[in-house]
Amino acid sequence: MAFRPPVAGLRGSASPSGTGGPSTSARRYDWLVIGSGFGGSVSALRLAQKGYSVGLLEAGRRFADDELPKSAWDARRYWYAPRLGLRGIFRLTIFKDVAIVSGAGVGGGSLVYANTLYRAPARFYEDRQWRDLGDWQVALAPHYDEAERMLGVVAYDQDDPADDHLRAYAHEIGVPDTYAKTRVGVFLGEPGVTVADPYFGGAGPDRTGCTRCGRCMVGCPVGAKNTLVKNYLWFAERAGARILPERTVVDIRPLWAPDGSDGYAVTTERSGAWLRRDRRTHTARGVVVAAGALGTNRLLQACRLNGSLPRLSARLGELVRTNSEAILAVTLPPGSEDITRRIAITGSIYPDPDTHIETCVYGDAGDGVSALFTLLTGGGTRVTRPLKLLAAALRHPGLLARTLNPFGWSQRTIIVLVMQSLDNAIALRARRGRGGRVRLATEQDRERPNPTFIPVANRFAEWLAERTGGIAQSSIMEAAANIPSTAHILGGAVIGADPSQGVVDARQRAFGYENLLVCDGAAVPANVGVNPSLTIAALAEHAMSHVPARLHEI
Repeated sequence: MAFRPPVAGLRGSASPSGTGGPSTSARRYDWLVIGSGFGGSVSALRLAQKGYSVGLLEAGRRFADDELPKSAWDARRYWYAPRLGLRGIFRLTIFKDVAIVSGAGVGGGSLVYANTLYRAPARFYEDRQWRDLGDWQVALAPHYDEAERMLGVVAYDQDDPADDHLRAYAHEIGVPDTYAKTRVGVFLGEPGVTVADPYFGGAGPDRTGCTRCGRCMVGCPVGAKNTLVKNYLWFAERAGARILPERTVVDIRPLWAPDGSDGYAVTTERSGAWLRRDRRTHTARGVVVAAGALGTNRLLQACRLNGSLPRLSARLGELVRTNSEAILAVTLPPGSEDITRRIAITGSIYPDPDTHIETCVYGDAGDGVSALFTLLTGGGTRVTRPLKLLAAALRHPGLLARTLNPFGWSQRTIIVLVMQSLDNAIALRARRGRGGRVRLATEQDRERPNPTFIPVANRFAEWLAERTGGIAQSSIMEAAANIPSTAHILGGAVIGADPSQGVVDARQRAFGYENLLVCDGAAVPANVGVNPSLTIAALAEHAMSHVPARLHEI
């Protein structure tokens, strides 16, 4: 499989998209990138630098720093549900086997994530899905270096009360050496002071020093967070890439040659539209699908089921990873020490080689997500866990009442984020919903099911609650329905040796097609076990390094 660098123009106009309704012909590009998260932003910049005309399609809106939500109560700018008129940065998608948190907007997950940029641990590279395709730790090392440079990665430089507790727990269980300060993408300059670009020799945007308000996951209020808008996308636009926000891609279809070697027609609609969808079709020689793991799986499954991309591997939707996560919370009593004077995540430990624990805060802006947590429950089934929650509520009605009061919750709450690098998975299955639209449903992997309960996570939450006099809490979906939550969904269009084992090859090119790549979390073949954003960026850098420069006519 070889890339065919674009020549000047594409023949004729796009063929009908096959998705129903009229379509307006739109601009032609050498490459179209779908999604502006860590994979899409890297791809857009690198393709533009290679001389290609690049269009970047993003379902969410564009935000200036002063347009980000002030708190999680600002529903229109925080929550993303465009069909309900909510066009914010935080999306929650619930399936029967997992509740998925993801980002939205130009900059993707970088707008709402916790700034955390770790390299993957050794076990990630040893996963059986891809270990025989090369020495990935060596291959990705220079791309991690470049992604860290672009994202301004540094070790966090201060201690805080929440992480003091985490360090104490590490000592108590005998793993003190595993405590480490978080690697983050934040400008830790003089608080609140704006200076000329400190990262790229003055070629980037002005930056303002972090004020340590802890509000990173609601939207940085001062612009200290190194979102993709301030690095990869900043330079991509200056290299000629064109960002098209609030456009949801509904179809990708080869123009003439069934393998896409003559290019593709990419059909979009106005995000969230009930009527007047303003359908448009762009054409491009190549397409990079980077709509986030969930968005990419939904789009590619629709294209395969509708016959637009029938050659996609039958492995599409398999090996979906949740990063083997549990998300809990501990709310401290009124009058406790201030836990908010920090950034979202500042340190972590490994209670065992496969498990990573972080403490996280929302500052004073996260009261609106308190409803996502309830009283701590132990493991069980879809029948027994709700019964355990009911029993806990009956035994401790006062504690339950306190968890139901959202006011001041985020100022006193430590989020506990637990991730594992174990080999477990679910699958995403495509089904036709109302109006012929494709919907996804989850299914547990029978050989290696995704855990619905992680005992070490509960043990730490219980220890922290006892130490602080606080209230330990499970996520509401886990306690009430035995559905785990994840902020780091991965896989479904994974790297593999051939179409019988994966959807894309080691350079993230879709089997069966020319110039069709998957460059986001959907291609990640294993649980990373830490926050995966940097790994997604490094993999995209690796994939883009193999795309040849544009051939210019003489």
